[in-house]
Amino acid sequence: MKLLEGKVALITGASRGIGKAIALKYAEEGADIAFSDLFYDDNAKELEKELQKIGVKGKAFVSDASSFSAAETLINNVIADFEKIDILVNNAGITRDNLLLRMTEADWDIVIKVNLKSVFNLTKAVQRFMLKQRSGSIINMSSVVGLSGNGGQSNYSASKAGLIGFTKSIAMELGSRNIRCNAIAPGFIETEMTAKLPDDVKKDWIKTIPLRRSGKPEDVAKIAVFLGSDLSDYVTAQVISVCGGMNT
Repeated sequence: MKLLEGKVALITGASRGIGKAIALKYAEEGADIAFSDLFYDDNAKELEKELQKIGVKGKAFVSDASSFSAAETLINNVIADFEKIDILVNNAGITRDNLLLRMTEADWDIVIKVNLKSVFNLTKAVQRFMLKQRSGSIINMSSVVGLSGNGGQSNYSASKAGLIGFTKSIAMELGSRNIRCNAIAPGFIETEMTAKLPDDVKKDWIKTIPLRRSGKPEDVAKIAVFLGSDLSDYVTAQVISVCGGMNT
């Protein structure tokens, strides 16, 4: 039997990168997939097709995770269409990197809103359904910079560090109802975000990683499968780094 057979997962920001890798890996393990993004673009359409080829139900929803009312509507629409949500992966995120000296208030606010407030929005909206089910797995996408900090990313680091505190608190609140909440902290993963970095920066960064390579979205997806499946049914309030050892 596949690890996620019979489960329904909702993944935010899943049209590309890590979110897409999780969606595909979940589908391979038998889960039906609802995923959301700001737009129903070619990426979303392509992912729908890929999920359906695998043989599971896959549907895109247009939603702004940073909006509380939009998050409530999204959860209600997914429940209406899929009847339940077993796994919520809070993956939506953005960067607006700059030194604090040059960072604008708008750049600070939007990163906190998208990366941190969105997790409050979706978790609050989904918990009432998971409480009724008396089961669920909530997975929040943090980052190694949420653990260690990083110059030029004070807004991003703060948002990802906030996710860790939120994760541990929600695990305490919901654990008695068999609802688990964990975080994943990816390191240097090959995505559209890291593709924009100069080659010399990438090479210097890889030198700091004990495994001497960058990670792939699939490396993160494997941990997401573990946390979404019954293999981790006694794991909650944890932060698992997927960083090749860079955060030691």
